[in-house]
This record gives sequence, structure tokens and C-alpha cells, in this order.
Amino acid sequence: MEFIIKAKGHRNVSARHKGTIEITKEDYLTPTGDCIIGISADKSMLDFPEEFKELLRRAKKIVVEIEVDGIKERIEGEGHKELILEHPTDIVIRKSSYICPRTLMIKANKGAKDINREIVKKLKKGKELIFKIKVEP
Repeated sequence: MEFIIKAKGHRNVSARHKGTIEITKEDYLTPTGDCIIGISADKSMLDFPEEFKELLRRAKKIVVEIEVDGIKERIEGEGHKELILEHPTDIVIRKSSYICPRTLMIKANKGAKDINREIVKKLKKGKELIFKIKVEP
């Protein structure tokens, strides 16, 4: 099962954070938001079907594929039985095991600083971001 969210870049995308990657429904980004790669997301975790949330909580492997202008990046992490998945605006991928309402997955293999710099350049120009969440067996 997969869930697709569309967002867009912003001139302040820096993708410098070592431990997290975030997309948000908010329509602005300040320079301090160094983990945010996409704004104006068309969906939040509140839009996830309950069945999908349960899959995420039980998942040994969650894959997020981001795509900008045909360039793709794959991020892998884990679910956890205590994932809340209820934040109305923010979706966060974490390298750590920290869980809060914004957390999509933990123990990810990448933070924002690890994202392909060509993708980051395109996001700085405001290009569309496709954020595809998949639960793999």
C-alpha cells in the first residue's frame, strides 16, 4: 500500500539538517527550517486512512520515495507501534528513535543533508515534489 503527497519547494530550502527530513502543509519556509524540503503539501497525516496508519505502525520497513523533475531519492526507515500519525500539518522522517505526532518513521537512513543536491537545487526554484510513502514487507 502507498500514499502519495504533493508539495512544492521554496527558495529557502537548504536541506542541511543531519537527522530529519520534513514536508509541511504550511505555505512558507524561513531560513531556519533546514530540515524542510517541501511546503504547501496537499495532504497531512490526518488524511492517511486508518488502515495505512496501522501498516506504518507494524512496518519493519517504510520507504519514502521523493521525486523532483524526474530525479528520485529513496529513504528507508522503520515503523513503530507507538507512532501517533496525527499531526495536522507536518510529516517528519527521523534518523533517531524519537516519536511525536509529527513522526512518520524512525531509524531512517538519511537526513535532509543526505538528499541529492540536484533535487535540492530544483526545490529551491519551487519545483513540485512528489512524496510517495510505501510500506514494504
